[in-house]
Amino acid sequence: MHQQFDLTGRVVVVTGGSRGLGRAMVEAFAAAGADVVIASRDGQACADYAADLSARTGRRALGLGVHVGRWDDLEPFVDRVYEEFGQVDVLVNNAGMSPLYDGVENVTEALMDKVLDVNLKGPFRLTALVGTRMAAGRGGSVINISSAAATRPRPGLLPYAAAKAALNALTTGFAHAFGPSVRVNAIVAGTFLTDISRSWDMEAFARRAETFAAKRGGEPHEIVGAALYLASDAASYTTGALLAVDGGQP
Repeated sequence: MHQQFDLTGRVVVVTGGSRGLGRAMVEAFAAAGADVVIASRDGQACADYAADLSARTGRRALGLGVHVGRWDDLEPFVDRVYEEFGQVDVLVNNAGMSPLYDGVENVTEALMDKVLDVNLKGPFRLTALVGTRMAAGRGGSVINISSAAATRPRPGLLPYAAAKAALNALTTGFAHAFGPSVRVNAIVAGTFLTDISRSWDMEAFARRAETFAAKRGGEPHEIVGAALYLASDAASYTTGALLAVDGGQP
């Protein structure tokens, strides 16, 4: 691995890290030499994955249960991470949710609040807490996992699209708030074929994917290059950026 991408001696926190895109990124960070904190609502799944990862890679891994949509739970979570590792060098705000609904008129306030809590308020609070400590210390990198829906919202994704558009705004704003020592960027992810996609109408998706430049959905490992770049010294002059990894969605 090129020295610029080496993460040896660094601590990376990934929310939503036990499956899907988060799991793919955790694997890549550990392979690049980082110690990792794997967080999601399912604390047992995170703990099991952390034990497996440590056994396979020799890296230190900690699995913690946390619901990023619960504001008051986030400060104790961050305190626990710093107690265990003493530092955080990379924060990946990956946890997200986009519940299905039948018509915009049927979107309840509870659904709207839940989507905003997980996709927007959680990343805001975690970035505020961790970014402040990073800026007071040796700096670091925050990576927000945004979505192509932020700029190309479809009718079935409107609360999610709104939350991700706001996350894009936070990315730019936090880059200025915590610069120059903390870089804050977003990966604007397209449609990836994670475990969530098993419930999709794949024929309908295949027709939509024909409009993509890549003519297909992404595989989870295909987000890894962008994540490693933004986490590492290779991206030392990249901040406030929205990096599209979407197979060329129109």
